[in-house]
Amino acid sequence: MADVSLHGLAKSFGPVDILRDINLTVDDGEFVVFVGPSGCGKSTLLRIIAGLEPVSTGEIRIGGRRVNELPPADRKIAMVFQSYALYPHMSVYKNMAFGLKFAKTDKAEVDRRVRQAAEILKLSALLDRKPRELSGGQRQRVAIGRAIVRNPSVFLFDEPLSNLDAALRVNTRIEIAKLHQELGATMIYVTHDQVEAMTLASKIVVLNHGRIEQIGAPLDLYRRPCNLFVAGFIGSPRMNFIKGEVQAVSGRRLSLRFAGAEIDIEYLGTALKVGDSVTIGVRPEHMAEPGNGTIALDGQVDAVERLGEASYVYMKLETGDDVIVRASGDVEVATGSRYTAHLAPKTIHVFDASGCSIQVEVRPVEGF
Repeated sequence: MADVSLHGLAKSFGPVDILRDINLTVDDGEFVVFVGPSGCGKSTLLRIIAGLEPVSTGEIRIGGRRVNELPPADRKIAMVFQSYALYPHMSVYKNMAFGLKFAKTDKAEVDRRVRQAAEILKLSALLDRKPRELSGGQRQRVAIGRAIVRNPSVFLFDEPLSNLDAALRVNTRIEIAKLHQELGATMIYVTHDQVEAMTLASKIVVLNHGRIEQIGAPLDLYRRPCNLFVAGFIGSPRMNFIKGEVQAVSGRRLSLRFAGAEIDIEYLGTALKVGDSVTIGVRPEHMAEPGNGTIALDGQVDAVERLGEASYVYMKLETGDDVIVRASGDVEVATGSRYTAHLAPKTIHVFDASGCSIQVEVRPVEGF
C-alpha cells in the first residue's frame, strides 16, 4: 500500500475555481473520507487523485512518487464508482478477471486473485452468475472485487452506496469497514452522507466551496468543530444554533444571554466585547433530560418524529430560534403543544460573529 499527499492543489474550469489550495496527507493504511455538500469539489478531488482530471496547479504524490503526469493505469490505484459499471453479458468471475486478462496477467494468477477476492467478499457461490441475477449489494461487491484483484496501492470510492436502499447501504457499509480491516489498505472515500463518514473513517476531510474546512478523527469533529459549517454538517440531526449576545466582560470571563437564559463562561481566542453577537450551539441529544444546572428552554412544537427508541421534537423557541430535541421514544408531546427542553451548559459550543468556534469552559452564573 502507499500514502497519498497533495500539496497546494487547485483546480479551475475556465474562470470557475473548483478547488483551492488543498494540502492533505493520507497515511499508508488510513481510511479517509471526503465529505461535504453537493458541489463542494469532493468528487473532483478524487478524480484528480485518480488521474481522470488534470490538476491546474499543485502536486500529487502516491507512495512518495509524483504522479501528476502519469495516466490512471500507471498510478497503482483502483476506483469504485457510484455506478457498478459491470459487463451485463459476463459472469461475476469474468467481470472481476477482465482487467487482469486485459493486462495479460498469467491465467493461474488471474484465477488465484479472483477466487481470493471472491472469498473475502463472500462471492464464491456467485461467480457463475450474471449481474442481472444479483442484488444491488452483490453487484457493488463485484465492483469492489474487480478493484481488489488489481492489488492497487490505493482504493478510491466515489459515493459507492448511493444506488442502494437504506438496509443494503448499512450492510455494505459494514462490509467495506471489514474489508479495510482485513486488507489494511489505503482507502479514500467520497460521500455526501455524514453518517457514512462518521462510521467508516479513521480521518474525515470536510470540504466546502472547494476548500478544506477541517480535518480530523470523526469524534474530534463531532466534539470540537472549528466553525459553524462543520458544526452543522457533522452530526445527525444537525447541531442547533441559537442567537446570543455578550452581556458582560471581565478579562477572559463572559456573560452570555440567549433564549432568555444567561451563562457565565471562560474563553480563549479573539477578544469579545459587550454587545457582540454570538451563536450558541447545542446538539439535539444534549437537550432532553432535566437535571442539576440545566437550562429550561420553552417553545411550541412544530413536529414530532417517532423512531421507536427515540423521538425528535422540532420546536420553535420564544425568540424564534428553531431547535431539535432528541427525547425518549415514549415522550408524550403533540404538534402544536408547548414543550420544555433542558440544555446542559457543559455541552454547549460558542461561535463568534464570523462563525469561528470559541474555546470555552462553562461555569455557574456569578456576578461580575
